Amino acid sequence: MAEKETENEPKDIIEPLPEEIKKFDIVSMREKEKREAKRDSLASWIPRTKLGKLVKEGKEKDIDKILKEGKKILEPEIVDSLLPLESDLLLIGQAKGKFGGGKRRAWRQTQKKTMEGNVPTFSTMAVVGDRKGHIGLGLGKAKETLPAREKALRHAKLDIIKIERGFEDPADTSKSDPHTIPFKTEGKCGSVRITLIPAPRGTGLCIADECKKMLKLAGIKDVYSRTNRPTRTTINLARACLDALQKTTKMILLSEEIK
Repeated sequence: MAEKETENEPKDIIEPLPEEIKKFDIVSMREKEKREAKRDSLASWIPRTKLGKLVKEGKEKDIDKILKEGKKILEPEIVDSLLPLESDLLLIGQAKGKFGGGKRRAWRQTQKKTMEGNVPTFSTMAVVGDRKGHIGLGLGKAKETLPAREKALRHAKLDIIKIERGFEDPADTSKSDPHTIPFKTEGKCGSVRITLIPAPRGTGLCIADECKKMLKLAGIKDVYSRTNRPTRTTINLARACLDALQKTTKMILLSEEIK
C-alpha cells in the first residue's frame, strides 16, 4: 500500500530548466560584481574638492540641496555616493551597410587624414538617471570604444540635473507616483525642435526610441511629443529633449495673470 501512495503523488511541479538557472546566475553575478566594484571605487576614493570632502565625511547627503544652491560638481564619485544611478547608451552611430542601410549602434566612428594615415576616433553618448527625477547626459570621444564610454558616463554624472514630474489630471489622487511632466515644454538644439506634452496615465512614451531611454531613466512614464526640423542627428535630438526636461523647473508668469 505504501508503494501505491507514493506512485499517486502529484507530479505537476515545474522545475526550472538548467539553462534558465545558468542565465539567472550569470545576471545576478554580474550585478553583484558591479555593486562590489562601485563599493570598492567609493572606498578608495580620495576627494580633491571641498564638496567632495563634505560628501565623503557624510556632512552633505542631499543632492537636491547641492543642485539648488548651484554648487559645481567636479567629481563623479559625488553623484555615485548620493544617488543609485542607472546608465544606458544612445545609438548615435551606424554600421556599414548597402545604400546606407547599416544597423544603428552606440559608437560613431570618424577619421582624420594625416601623413601617417587615417586616425579613427570613436564617439558615444551616455545617459544616467535614478528614475526619480534626476538625469544626466554626456558625450565622450576617444581613440578606443571603452575610454569613450567612460568619458561619456563621467560627463553625464557631472552634468546631472533635477527635473520636475507631475500629473496630467489635477484631480489625480495618487500624488506619491508622478507619471508625466507638469506642463507643456519645448526644447531646442541646433535646428531640432521638440515639444513635450503631458499625457494621461497609461498612455506610454509617444516619442523617439532614443528619447524613450532618457525619459525612462528620468522617471517619466507617459508623454506626448512633437518634433520639428530634421531629427536624424540623434545628438541634437537628445540634447533638445534634455533642454525640454530642464525647463520643467522654470515657469513664466504672464503680466495679465499677475494683474
